[in-house]
Amino acid sequence: MKILVLNCGSSSVKYKLIESDSKDVLAEGGVEKIGLPGSFLKFKCPDGSKETIVVDMPDAKEAVRQVLKVLTDEKHGVIKSYDEIQAVGHRVVHGMEKFNKSVLITPEVIEKVKECYPVAPLHNPANITGIEAVTDILPDVPQVAVFDTAFHQTMPAKAYMYALPYEDYEKYGVRRYGFHGTSHRYVSRRACDFLGLPYEKERIITCHIGNGASITAIKDGISVDTSMGLTPTEGLMMGTRVGDVDPGALVYLMKRLNLDADGLMDLINKKSGVAGVSGLSSDMRDIENAVANGDPMATLALDMYEYRILKYIGAYTAVLGGVDVIVFTGGVGENQTGTREKICRQLEYLGVTFDAEANKTRGKEVVISGPDSKVKIVVIPTDEEMMIARDTAEIVAAL
Repeated sequence: MKILVLNCGSSSVKYKLIESDSKDVLAEGGVEKIGLPGSFLKFKCPDGSKETIVVDMPDAKEAVRQVLKVLTDEKHGVIKSYDEIQAVGHRVVHGMEKFNKSVLITPEVIEKVKECYPVAPLHNPANITGIEAVTDILPDVPQVAVFDTAFHQTMPAKAYMYALPYEDYEKYGVRRYGFHGTSHRYVSRRACDFLGLPYEKERIITCHIGNGASITAIKDGISVDTSMGLTPTEGLMMGTRVGDVDPGALVYLMKRLNLDADGLMDLINKKSGVAGVSGLSSDMRDIENAVANGDPMATLALDMYEYRILKYIGAYTAVLGGVDVIVFTGGVGENQTGTREKICRQLEYLGVTFDAEANKTRGKEVVISGPDSKVKIVVIPTDEEMMIARDTAEIVAAL
């Protein structure tokens, strides 16, 4: 089954065309600067080369149309007509308590996703725009929504509730939801397959660390706690997001800086994190280079970033009653060997031994713990699109 996987943002669309039976990626690329001057589509050609096409794309519908045009292009395309696309799978960021699994998209589903707009004002409207664009262009093709939050709906109340008045949860749904669920679900299961372990019997901590970052505690195949909260701002220090912070400090800054709610959201989402502390960049590669050159603020930012990861691993080890497998994934987790080593070296109290030679690997599945380590430490590149395609294929095949 040929499945088009779409991840629609406010000004971008990422896509992959996947053959679900063989798991082959037939085409991939992305659109950027939708609705802005200089919008463009970049994609990988069948021969492996890369192309960029500058084309006016005023909205998501035109962006999706341009993606389909490239997929069927005589020179660059991999299919002859739209009819070859048998289903479309969408990443949808927030499902609140309304969705605990991937679902076939219906008008009722769309309305429920729209009800989540208040807690995901930047993401869910863009996701719906992509769904509506496909409905207009490919009206007879089934579509599936795969939610970032769904995997974490197994958390117990003691993990997801905030110590706010209970009526705020009842009336407004204020609680921890967590994100990156599709990634945590994929890498935790893949890690067990890779190691030859029974997924439903392991205690796993998955570290999805990059510009956006979260950590999840998984016991017997289900999520029992995760670091992100009502929004993706809570938890680890990230590229530009603040992560855990005293809410009193935010009230204080609102008063001192004369910020309204939008100004505060801008501060904690776009001006904080690694970029805010270092004053340099949100890109961890830039931070690593600056640290190597002795930059004190970059060094502080990296130390804080790694410390938060270490602290959450310790906390979730306690929650799980021990840990069997720790997984690194995401841009930093898959590629930043220094961060992996620094964290693993501080886990000796868990009986972790570290294989420095194996850790030199970037972007590949590898065991970086020693053969005598009491905890298996693995790097598993995430593949959210493949998981979305898998869910989509299962749902559509059952129609």
